[in-house]
Amino acid sequence: MAEITAAAVKQLREKTGAGMMECKNALVEAEGNEEKAVDILRERGLASAKKREGRIAAEGIVGSYIHMGGKVGVLVELNCETDFVARGEEFQQLVKDIAMHIAAAEPRYVTREEVPAAVLDKEREILRAQTKNEAKNANKPDNVIDQIVEGRLNKFYEENVLVDQPFVKDSAKTIGELVTEKTAKTGERIAVRRFTRYKMGEGLERRADDFGNEVASMLK
Repeated sequence: MAEITAAAVKQLREKTGAGMMECKNALVEAEGNEEKAVDILRERGLASAKKREGRIAAEGIVGSYIHMGGKVGVLVELNCETDFVARGEEFQQLVKDIAMHIAAAEPRYVTREEVPAAVLDKEREILRAQTKNEAKNANKPDNVIDQIVEGRLNKFYEENVLVDQPFVKDSAKTIGELVTEKTAKTGERIAVRRFTRYKMGEGLERRADDFGNEVASMLK
């Protein structure tokens, strides 16, 4: 068996944020392979994070992000269990990263559960029509078409649901996975409660004279 040095344990701890004994045990199990040890810790971390899902996260902070010279702004509320964690540098960086992600990725909902049934029904209707119009699906029964539609609905979630979106700073993980990792590292439940994204001028009608000038220039 490979010798597990204190330096190796320290390096793994710095990389993962896990406890010293957890890092040592993971390295022993991985026979000294740091990459495998990281995977072991992540697997264990994700499992322990799942156990925390039912715990109350009533502390946290409201973070903000302003982008593009004040043209886009975001407010996001991220919750945790204690003020101690909320005041920590890592938690506050997470809030900033999520706010920045929201500014860039334009999610509409935090979780899948927030998507209104009417929105999903409309999306399924569109996807079903698209699927049936494809030549390769022409003779497939309705139950198979429905399965294809549900599979393609994942794309809708990836584009519109915050926790399902690939993180803009690391597309190998979703926002949900990023939050779960931080939950494992802090030992507390962390959750995005809500967010608001503002875009300058969004929803405002153009002045009539501006619209008239635009039409006139198109006719020249």
